[in-house]
Amino acid sequence: MSTFVVCALLISSCTSFVHLSYPSNAPRGIIPRHLRQSDELSKSFKRRGELYVAINPIEGDVQTIDAALKWSTKGVVRSGLDYKALANEAEDFPTAGAVRAAIPREAFEVDTMKSLGYLSISVVLTSLCVYAGVASMNAGVPTDSLLALPFWAIYAAVTGTVGMGNWVLAHECGHGAFSKNRALQDAVGFTIHSALLVPYFSWQRSHAVHHQFTNHMELGETHVPEIAQFQGEGSLKVRASLMDALGEENGLNAWGALQAFLHLVVGWPAYLLIGATGGPARGLTNHLMPDPLTEVDPKFPGKELFPGKWKTKVLESDIGIAVAVSALVTWGLCNGFDQVMALYGGPYLVINAWLVLYTWLQHTDVDVPHFSDSDHTYVRGALHTIDRPYDKLDPWGAIDFLHHKIGSTHVAHHFDSSIPHYNAQKATDAIKDKFPDLYLYEPTPIFEAFWRVCKGCAGVKKEGDKYIWNNDGMSEDFLTKS
Repeated sequence: MSTFVVCALLISSCTSFVHLSYPSNAPRGIIPRHLRQSDELSKSFKRRGELYVAINPIEGDVQTIDAALKWSTKGVVRSGLDYKALANEAEDFPTAGAVRAAIPREAFEVDTMKSLGYLSISVVLTSLCVYAGVASMNAGVPTDSLLALPFWAIYAAVTGTVGMGNWVLAHECGHGAFSKNRALQDAVGFTIHSALLVPYFSWQRSHAVHHQFTNHMELGETHVPEIAQFQGEGSLKVRASLMDALGEENGLNAWGALQAFLHLVVGWPAYLLIGATGGPARGLTNHLMPDPLTEVDPKFPGKELFPGKWKTKVLESDIGIAVAVSALVTWGLCNGFDQVMALYGGPYLVINAWLVLYTWLQHTDVDVPHFSDSDHTYVRGALHTIDRPYDKLDPWGAIDFLHHKIGSTHVAHHFDSSIPHYNAQKATDAIKDKFPDLYLYEPTPIFEAFWRVCKGCAGVKKEGDKYIWNNDGMSEDFLTKS
């Protein structure tokens, strides 16, 4: 049991976040309550013409109160970004060449031995967790008893959290950032992803599309929001109905809990099987089938998810999935499916939950916009990726270590996915230093930010060249408090 106690500590969390400072005469709705009476507020401000400009002494960000006023009056709730993503306009974004030139050349260097070293760490740690589970089962912990469920839940949480590191490295193989040896790289990625029931080449293609069309309303590949121009439409109507039936706070919490379940538990398999949360232009897609399930929007010709040679790649991916599923079925028939669920199924669900948590929070928050085809560019999409404080999720930074900093350095990764994870911090620092007004770092503790997104990101409305989250009439206190 000591193994599990130690491993369980790896997923404990602490809260740590920073705030922007505000001028003492700024509108009350813009200033957090705990800062409204502070005499120190004016010391963090300079005067530029007729506008107060808030200067964050920690991050170096510049944010005008006018921008905050503009978006708060349109029903946009403030995250820890303080409307920073909404303050930037199309002309503020540099070319891809300018961003690339800001990143040191050495950040793009791929070292196969270093990649294999990180892979060995993830594989060995995961194997130790599985060994502890098997040893516990052999020592008499049953896999078919409800009384043992707490034990297997802890095992799943620990093993899945540790095992997520393998997923991240297989993801790096799909991007070509693991090794210059393509055969080795694809062998590693194909093996790990197939073992986790991810069709490797199919996902490689769809994930590249996701990078190309980040926060694109029509062609985005994951977590594309529903358009709800008015409160009585779509998901907003469901949210409002729950609030009417249960009361504002309880109804909103019920909506958030529903969204958490649908995303963390159902979301990943639903995406693989029917393209759930993908953009509408490609119709429904299945990562195991070469052809789309429904017709591609004729306004976007040639945007089929698996065109040309990728159809063969999808079938190759299916071989890996078939082998993995056959092995699981054989295991279940021989030893019982309760054993499969205890040792494999639980960690598998936890890995999926981590994956969705990362992806959703990397591109979504209550004041982060999306764009239509006419307003989207690759750089604009990539620089609307959000880095978050996963290094502060536990006292030791273990989660960031185990998951190879996938959530703390994702802006750089989204701009150029060929940068290996061990060089991503160097690239992140360069982007942050060169483009401080564009780099997005949201400091809210992870699970607090997740709960805000669950409650406050239901549908978007069009405002100018941006699609913004429609929270008209919503209480900011209810949306932001944990």
